[in-house]
Amino acid sequence: MKVALYWTAAWVLASGVLASAQDMPAKPTPVAQLIAEAEANNSQISAADHSWKAATHVAQQVTTLPDPQFTVQQFSVGSPKPFAGFSNSDFAYIGLGASQDLPYPGKLRLKGEVANREADTQHAQVDVLRSSIAEQIKLVYLRLAYLDATLAILNQNDAVLQPLIQSGLAHYSVGQGSQADVLKAQIEHTKILREVTMHHQEMGQLQADLKQLLHRSQDSADILTEPLAATPLRSTSEELQAMVQEHNPAVHKDANAVQTQNAQLKSAQRDGKPDFNVGYMFQQTGSGYRDYYMLSLNMRLPRHKRVEAEVAEATERLNQSRQALDSQTQQQLAEVQKQYIAVTSTEELLKEYQEGLIPQADAAFRSEEAAYQSNKQQFAPVLSSLLDVLSFEHDYQQALFDHETALAHLETLTGATLR
Repeated sequence: MKVALYWTAAWVLASGVLASAQDMPAKPTPVAQLIAEAEANNSQISAADHSWKAATHVAQQVTTLPDPQFTVQQFSVGSPKPFAGFSNSDFAYIGLGASQDLPYPGKLRLKGEVANREADTQHAQVDVLRSSIAEQIKLVYLRLAYLDATLAILNQNDAVLQPLIQSGLAHYSVGQGSQADVLKAQIEHTKILREVTMHHQEMGQLQADLKQLLHRSQDSADILTEPLAATPLRSTSEELQAMVQEHNPAVHKDANAVQTQNAQLKSAQRDGKPDFNVGYMFQQTGSGYRDYYMLSLNMRLPRHKRVEAEVAEATERLNQSRQALDSQTQQQLAEVQKQYIAVTSTEELLKEYQEGLIPQADAAFRSEEAAYQSNKQQFAPVLSSLLDVLSFEHDYQQALFDHETALAHLETLTGATLR
């Protein structure tokens, strides 16, 4: 009996704990946690990482000596039959030999350097991809947070608008208002409903994109975002541009490409040197005859026209990669400047909205509403003031979204954490 009571009590306690856990609201997920999840699970990053790891094994292949060759010979005399003349001619023999190609000193080392540089470029490409996916996550995350904030604004203003519509209908029923004003307010209510529907549609699509980047099932729970908040930028334009030179993934990748082409040029120049082949063979003759021992040394001379063409090609590709690096650097620096201007200008806008436009519009609406409730004001100015509040609050969220988006772009461009 006691055992049954204990089990019943345990079941009740567990049920209470589970019910409490289900009632608890889900917590927002920080964007840094989502980025770490994508780096661990995203298939694109994993594929690029495997490609880089495969490239790291090339150097060992190209720096190893060519495969040795082993030879078995049988030389007949007087007849094509095997071993003909082996017992009565000192020209007939069975030979065993080996040979080895020996590239000119330094050739294999330079080929290995080219392979290592190409592996470094592959690794830099992984960093570019990782940075790109992190930026995509940030932008989707910020857009979701923006839509969540504006959705709350729409619902809040609709909650204010509906009592006004009811009040307008009441005034109109006793001949104190205009039907056109009430109809206009109802249209604004319908427009808010339309905006809410469009918000939910876009948020659903963004959730699908975010889950794909995180490699989550599309049936998994939606991701909650933290509220948008303005992040102050503490770095100057000069500091940000210096970060581009040191940490920008795209610039780093192109710099590795320059080093790869430089190693390729050195390897092409070394290809003009001759290669060698060393061989040795033992030839056994019949009994009563002396055996043969043969050492051979061969040299292969590269054709100068081919080598000159390879050197010319490598030189042009080196120049091309240098120009591409310069172009990429200038492009990234210009983009940093544009995003820096976007951040500083939106900071001014946010201040204007917070300290001026929104409080003033809200005060004007409260004044118009109070006058309307005391029958000292028409309905149209009240509706207009409410729409001004809605517009300014929406514009504030848009400026906040633009500010944080520009910071996210700056983080990608500089390779630094600014938010």
